[in-house]
Amino acid sequence: MHKLLSGGLSVEQITVAIAGLPSSLEGTKLVQLSDLHFDGLRLSEAMLTQVIEVSNAIQPDLVALTGDYVTDDPTPAPELAQRLQTLQSRLGTYAVLGNHDICPAGARAQVTAAFEAAGIQVLWNQIAYPFGTGLPVVGLADFWSKEFDPTVLNQLNPDIPRLVLSHNPDTAAPLQRWRVDLQLSGHTHGGQVVIPGLGPLPTWYQAFRRYVPKSWRPWIPYMREDCYKVVRHWQWAQGLHRVGENWLYVNRGLGTYLPGRLFCPPELTVITLTAGPPAR
Repeated sequence: MHKLLSGGLSVEQITVAIAGLPSSLEGTKLVQLSDLHFDGLRLSEAMLTQVIEVSNAIQPDLVALTGDYVTDDPTPAPELAQRLQTLQSRLGTYAVLGNHDICPAGARAQVTAAFEAAGIQVLWNQIAYPFGTGLPVVGLADFWSKEFDPTVLNQLNPDIPRLVLSHNPDTAAPLQRWRVDLQLSGHTHGGQVVIPGLGPLPTWYQAFRRYVPKSWRPWIPYMREDCYKVVRHWQWAQGLHRVGENWLYVNRGLGTYLPGRLFCPPELTVITLTAGPPAR
């Protein structure tokens, strides 16, 4: 049933040019995973096993996790953390939390404790230096929390390139005030249903929603109020986007909600960094 609803895993490979990337980091390889929703319903055991095996075979320098590891209950977090502990990379696994990881009250502490006990560093408005001082990794609090604080970027010299992990791609809009060489996000599940040639279905539902009677909306996928408000910028639902002077990549995630995925397979992203033109 899981495969019927989600389809098979897709491994997406992109190369991103980073201005001022130290020569020692040329060819650095990242794996990004997002939106696992490990709750026994939205992510199959087979998919999780495959994802870990594929990631390890790639032998990345670093694994980036971009949120929503559980759904409505943090109880599965320790089990998931034990599984993710088997992810192999040269510099370790770094994570930020998503909106599902911070609700209900106490969930953030439980998920964070479980991950850190497994050796996964969770960043909450924090800066880490797994690559050294030449390429900091900034992890932001979830956009829907009261603690989202991009001013942590003020701690960095603007001449130094940086990676930013931020669950919700809508954060790319306020982050235009800062240098962000590459932002990695998730949250949208890629829209889950994609119409070939037209893009994610929620993008089009936004335009037509006003013409649908309110009494009908709860019965139509993606027109419920909670789905409609997932993100403001559905045009960034998946893939690589230029937002002002910054780059944003949105992973389609691994977990799947009803009515399932169509032309929008779950994703493991392989990102190769290369030196770009001089910094702005």
